[in-house]
Amino acid sequence: MSGTQHEKERTLQREVARLVEGALPGVDVLALELTGKERFCVFVDHPKGVDHALCERVTSVLRGYLDKYSVEVSSPGAERPLRTRNHFERAVGRTVRVKTDSGRARGQVVQAGERAVKIAANGEPVDIPYEAIVRANLIDEGNQA
Repeated sequence: MSGTQHEKERTLQREVARLVEGALPGVDVLALELTGKERFCVFVDHPKGVDHALCERVTSVLRGYLDKYSVEVSSPGAERPLRTRNHFERAVGRTVRVKTDSGRARGQVVQAGERAVKIAANGEPVDIPYEAIVRANLIDEGNQA
């Protein structure tokens, strides 16, 4: 993903999170991913779970984007997206996959620091600044061979 597209995605995520979280208390916008030139997917979570009705309510809040984008709303699933310190704090001890503009890493989350996440990749702890993360997801260890 180009730096410009990554910035567009981040800007959209901030806007969408403000709108959705302001309109629907308890809903957490975990991530927004551009899935095409005029398409994005919003991953949301809620303490009571994510069902079709909640996805419809989120889509309704985002109707202002529907003239410019095709919008998909999704639950986080087993390989939930991780973007913030709070997300990584809940993933300490779990295996994750992280993509930055300069490379990829896979390993266990050791610590979620103030500005970076520490991942044990190939036995070596690596600090990855949150700002450098393009994509990060939990790896569903239950489905690994």
